[in-house]
Amino acid sequence: MPMIRETIVTTVSEAGAVHIAPFGIIADGEEWIIAPFHPSATIDNLRAVPFAVANYTDDVRIFAGCLTGRREWPTIASDKVPVPRLAAALAHDELAVARVTEDPQRPRFHCRVVHRASHAPFEGLNRAKAAVVEAAILVSRLDLLPRDQIEREMAYLAAAVSKTAGPAEQQAWDWLVERVKR
Repeated sequence: MPMIRETIVTTVSEAGAVHIAPFGIIADGEEWIIAPFHPSATIDNLRAVPFAVANYTDDVRIFAGCLTGRREWPTIASDKVPVPRLAAALAHDELAVARVTEDPQRPRFHCRVVHRASHAPFEGLNRAKAAVVEAAILVSRLDLLPRDQIEREMAYLAAAVSKTAGPAEQQAWDWLVERVKR
């Protein structure tokens, strides 16, 4: 099974509109694969402007926010590609699409890294950050998973949040819980 890294991917449309989305990018040797489901703004953007940025952040509000209608996060220009990176990125990889494996459900954009940069130290995770990322993945699959499974897993994750969350993690968790309730 390939390694998947949970990131925030930024892409841009042909008109220059920035799209921010949480993605589990797939390791492929020295490259990364972005595999969005149809239909998707990420697919449209990667076809129009074949570049992306994999943003590595520990601000879990961005993961939760993107899945709960909060997609406006500060960005700044990247160094080598025409796609901005998140201002909150601890590090980022600038990616160029090298090839596409077409699929009617989930095309795979094979990307080579053209530039890497670090911006701030990684100070570790707490259990609440990990729980929020797992809950965000569940929220992204609300239409795919049985309701009782989502509720069981959210209940399990809640313990980590109640024991270890700071204000940012608690806010992100609350957004996700509200989304599940709706």
